[in-house]
Amino acid sequence: MSADFPFDVVTAEEYERQQVVHGALTHAIRELIDAGIRTDVDDDTAHEARAAIEAVTARLRGTQRATTSTLRHADTGRPLAWANPAVGLRNAIAPPMNIHHEDGGRCWSEFDLGLAYEGPPGLVHGGICALVLDHLLGEVASDGLTKPLFTGTITLRYLRGTPLGAVRAEAFVERTEGIKTFARGYLGDANGWTVEADGVFIMPAWARDTGGQERSDPGVCTR
Repeated sequence: MSADFPFDVVTAEEYERQQVVHGALTHAIRELIDAGIRTDVDDDTAHEARAAIEAVTARLRGTQRATTSTLRHADTGRPLAWANPAVGLRNAIAPPMNIHHEDGGRCWSEFDLGLAYEGPPGLVHGGICALVLDHLLGEVASDGLTKPLFTGTITLRYLRGTPLGAVRAEAFVERTEGIKTFARGYLGDANGWTVEADGVFIMPAWARDTGGQERSDPGVCTR
């Protein structure tokens, strides 16, 4: 990202519409991925399903944006990322994380990780655990993604396997030293933490002269 990182400002009403309409579409695609993994239908049904999916794909490609630039809420400045593999509104690969922020520099999320995220049998892939924690630590370090910070280093400790299903992730800011913010986070299930992480997030050079504010001239997105 540079100081000229492109984004559009989106109104509160449009932000809500995007979340309702495209959030539901992404959920349906996520369910399709899970069904594709689990299905045991006969060959004819598989061929019919493929044809139907290809038809829907062609329909969705009928009208497409030339860019998927990140949107920002007009009131809060919070990004609405479409393609982000951790929380992208339109990315069915992204775990369905709804991140909650609390006073004192903490955030958390409770969500399910199904078969699409499996590594060892019955367990979440270690790379998915890293993805979740990298994003959550970045989220809390950047005050809800409203400050430009990048992952400098992240260290993960896998305490035990993370079972597929319901999980909880938490993160908090430990301290800030100049351009560096230090954050810690955890991922686990009902029986306790399975992964812990420490990260150092760094403000890029172009943002240091502006006090952490992005220098850009956003437009207004209406769809």
